[in-house]
Amino acid sequence: MSPVAAPPSSLVLDLPPALATPPGAGAVADAEGARAIGRGAAEGLFCGPAPVLVAHAGLTARRLGLEAPPRAAHLLDVLELFVFVRPARFCAPTPTGLAIALGLDEPVGAVAQATALRSVAGRLLAELSAADYPDLEAALTLNGTLSRAGWSWGERVDQALRAGLVAAGRNPRDRREPGTGLDVWNRLSEWEEVAPRGEAGSHPVDSESARIRLDHMLKGLGLDEARPTQSDYAAEAAFAFSPRDQKDQPRALLAEAGTGTGKTLGYLAPAGLWAERNHGTVWVSTYTRALQRQIAREGLALPDHPGQTRRRVVVRKGRENYLCLLNLQEMVQQAQLGAGDVIGLGLVARWAGACADGDMTGGDFPAWLPGLYAAPAAHQPWPANLVDRRGECIHAACAHYRRCFVEKTVRAARHADVVIANHALVMVQAAFDGARAARPGAGDSETAALKRIVFDEGHHLFEAADSAFSASLSGQEAAELRRWIRGPETRARRGRGLEQRLGDLIGDDGPARKALGDVLAAASRLPGEGVQTRILRGADSGGPSGPVEQFLAIALEQLRARADPRGGAEEQGMECAARPAIPELAAAAARAAEALAAVEAPLLALSRHLEDVLDEEAETLDGGARARIEGALRGLDRRARMTLPSWRAMLTDLASGDAAGDPEFVDWLAAESAFGRLSDVSLRRHWVDPTQPLEATVIRPSHGVLVTSATLTDPDFGEDPFHLARLRSATGRLDMPARTLKVESPFDYAAQSKVIVVTDVPRDDPRRTAAAMRALFLASGGGALGLFTAIRRLKAVYGLLGPELGRAGLPLYAQHIDPLDVGALVDVFRTERDSCLLGTDAIRDGVDVPGRSLRLLVFDRVPWPRPDLLHRARRERFARVDGSGGGRIYDDALARGRMAQAFGRLIRRADDKGVFVMLDAACPTRLFGGLPPGVEVERMELAEAVATLSRFLGPDEHGTTA
Repeated sequence: MSPVAAPPSSLVLDLPPALATPPGAGAVADAEGARAIGRGAAEGLFCGPAPVLVAHAGLTARRLGLEAPPRAAHLLDVLELFVFVRPARFCAPTPTGLAIALGLDEPVGAVAQATALRSVAGRLLAELSAADYPDLEAALTLNGTLSRAGWSWGERVDQALRAGLVAAGRNPRDRREPGTGLDVWNRLSEWEEVAPRGEAGSHPVDSESARIRLDHMLKGLGLDEARPTQSDYAAEAAFAFSPRDQKDQPRALLAEAGTGTGKTLGYLAPAGLWAERNHGTVWVSTYTRALQRQIAREGLALPDHPGQTRRRVVVRKGRENYLCLLNLQEMVQQAQLGAGDVIGLGLVARWAGACADGDMTGGDFPAWLPGLYAAPAAHQPWPANLVDRRGECIHAACAHYRRCFVEKTVRAARHADVVIANHALVMVQAAFDGARAARPGAGDSETAALKRIVFDEGHHLFEAADSAFSASLSGQEAAELRRWIRGPETRARRGRGLEQRLGDLIGDDGPARKALGDVLAAASRLPGEGVQTRILRGADSGGPSGPVEQFLAIALEQLRARADPRGGAEEQGMECAARPAIPELAAAAARAAEALAAVEAPLLALSRHLEDVLDEEAETLDGGARARIEGALRGLDRRARMTLPSWRAMLTDLASGDAAGDPEFVDWLAAESAFGRLSDVSLRRHWVDPTQPLEATVIRPSHGVLVTSATLTDPDFGEDPFHLARLRSATGRLDMPARTLKVESPFDYAAQSKVIVVTDVPRDDPRRTAAAMRALFLASGGGALGLFTAIRRLKAVYGLLGPELGRAGLPLYAQHIDPLDVGALVDVFRTERDSCLLGTDAIRDGVDVPGRSLRLLVFDRVPWPRPDLLHRARRERFARVDGSGGGRIYDDALARGRMAQAFGRLIRRADDKGVFVMLDAACPTRLFGGLPPGVEVERMELAEAVATLSRFLGPDEHGTTA
């Protein structure tokens, strides 16, 4: 590997030393060169007082065994500089990620990383000093504001920007624009209203046209013609885009496409063609954000008209994912008065001015930015404070309404050919529109366009439906409802209550004013600030306040009496069946239901009043007023027609004393833990079979549905390999059976992969598990993913594994430990080819890492489903009881699918090689039945597995033995 290039010789800015601290190692690079240093010396540099360059101060502190520091003047985080210089550009948050983002070679080892970090800082400053750097004056203005707030980069950025002005032939004196540079909301473009698109047509897409369109798309990407399997997939997928013949009988296709088939372009071909021919919209729904981003990239290959690509493919998420400009403005104002983080908010504003769509969760927002420092949460630009998570949007009354990212995205989606959404949004919106349809004059629903749907990652449809159509009444959720109604009741909180949002809309209308007063009064009996603390004090201690809190406190008594605490300690969380309820709980449930009814009735009255305004003043309302009323109605409907009725139904059923309950639901009590102690109590209700509401609200009303995944079939669950997929996707409920398609992967798995079950590692010994993973990770030379079925085992193994790998020069990262979200962890793992990563379910389902960055996958044990109350009810419902094991068949199918999904992460390209290792000696061979044909399972002891792994992977392209 070639050495990292140095910054341009013309750069004369004096940079401080750069500190790199991969696990088990440390190095510093300064003007005299780079050298390894010990942990003590690294800690001394990091803690100051001399200036030092770092990459992710929070992660660096953790590597040194320290609490993450407050923002300190001597720490110059190069990631902050990257956000300023290259806003809305991708970068993995490590020295290696920074180097690769700037086009440098991957630095291997602490010394090379320290050298790269200093070089990156110099190159970024050099970019600012270039004459053609865009908007030099605006950057200079914002930097002035950040400098006054104490930004450690301020002076150096100022020098670079002024050098750029000189290079551009402009006088650097007084070149700042007026203002602070924080008011990005004033510089964004406005959306424009356009006429409705109208109802989509019914012109079919034939198989041959789909094949031709696929070839066209591939050539547009500079690729060869489609592979036969990909072309066949596109041709068969066209069935989902043919007209239906009967109401409530969509054209449904279940399509399993092995990894490497190219299914994304395979279904985008007929989807794009249908959208063009019918002037309609196809919704592509995914389960993970990673796939949403991937499909968006590949969607750009749709044959586009000049300047209209963004119109044709739109990423759509829930409102809570997008930056709220009003929230940003309010936080900026608070920060300027000393109650916030001006620097962090300034970097968010810098990003907002360059971003594609304002998406802060999975878009181009650097999700690692808020975690760089551990300042108090109220002083951090956390995405949770910058988005509208509580439904407090005031819509057209907002000064930024016409620049709003959410409104832009919603309008773009209405006229898009392809909308890339997620399962949660599609289902929640469909359920909401179904409840909303109960009121007269509900107007157009967003899901009216859900006529053609592609469910990618279709194996997750069941889980998504389970979440979307469930109900949970907890102290925190009830307190959020109170806050949504009454607004913040302490100065430490921010927000807007109903009076602020609806007061002027209601005006002097007597009945509406009474309804508003009634709901404000009734909401005072809901849980408020500090609800968790009061619940945990107990029902007899004077702690709980109000009927809902009293109910939850008594629920905790039943939990403590009947639950087996998970992990052997109450602090791990508890759950137990809600029935039979202790006598006190049934009575408390009745009182809580009455309190909720007192909130629900005036909310419905407010909703009816706003409906009357829309109806009676239709000719005089302007577009802004109408939009504001419709937005208010959405919030009222969601709570008055969905949330509160579902809570009341649970409580009323519990209060009835019926020991059996509704057989279609499972109700239970749960106590959750956080940081080693109980944090909240809840009453929960889930459908035994959530495909019932899925079929009614999403599948049956559509005209065509394609459910696709690399793992839909199961060889042992029923005579039909698609039998379980039919059950768990709701397509088995249709009168006209769904078609099925199975396309094998083009990869040679027998040559490209190995599957090993290690037979001599005890299941419940973290030291032996850590020793086994260490030996395997070292043998692979990194590129290893360790998957765990329990967070506590992950944490135990991490503590034993990290130092050993660090001494071998292999960086180790871990979910639930490192201060990075899952997406950032996967980005780091993908970028650093020899790193190792430990994770749980989210990692298993969200990894797309082609090449040598993922060459070993190790399961700590079989991923059986957790045998909780809900799973036991479903096992009884879905299991094929034939005398050969009964419920075991259902459990096997779920575990087999999870293992097949994990295996699918390992081989992503034709030249990949990888090894799948199971450390659970008791793993039955039948659970490997979901792996591709040709894959053999070998059982051996650890020493033999290490040798086999080393031989199979062999030396990499640089001659290094894995």
